[in-house]
Amino acid sequence: MKKHIYVVGAVIIENEKILCVQRGQNQLLALKWEFPGGKIETGETPEEALRREVSEEMNCMVQVGEQIDETVHEYDFGIVHLSTYYCKLLNGTPTLSEHEEMRWLFPNELLSLDWAPADIPTVQKLYNITN
Repeated sequence: MKKHIYVVGAVIIENEKILCVQRGQNQLLALKWEFPGGKIETGETPEEALRREVSEEMNCMVQVGEQIDETVHEYDFGIVHLSTYYCKLLNGTPTLSEHEEMRWLFPNELLSLDWAPADIPTVQKLYNITN
């Protein structure tokens, strides 16, 4: 029986561009693109987890807004349940600590990246909103 992993992703928008980050070479799903975020810890709400993860990974604070999507994707290492939310930067500038690279892209540019499969439904929604 596969492990269920509950994670959150932040769709941070600044100047009409969305923050995209690339996973590290030594991580699962190496070099795939994703939205900043991570695992929901025991006792956390998705919103609390998202604020904590963005603070830890990107050294900035966000305000969590409306949920965009909730997807379930089965990988060989487990079943990932991903909830994505619109987020607004409150303070700080996103910096890399765990990721290989980051890019700010317009929604119509999102499909140019090699996304982690669980993130693709959110990417498609964001793309379709503007096209």
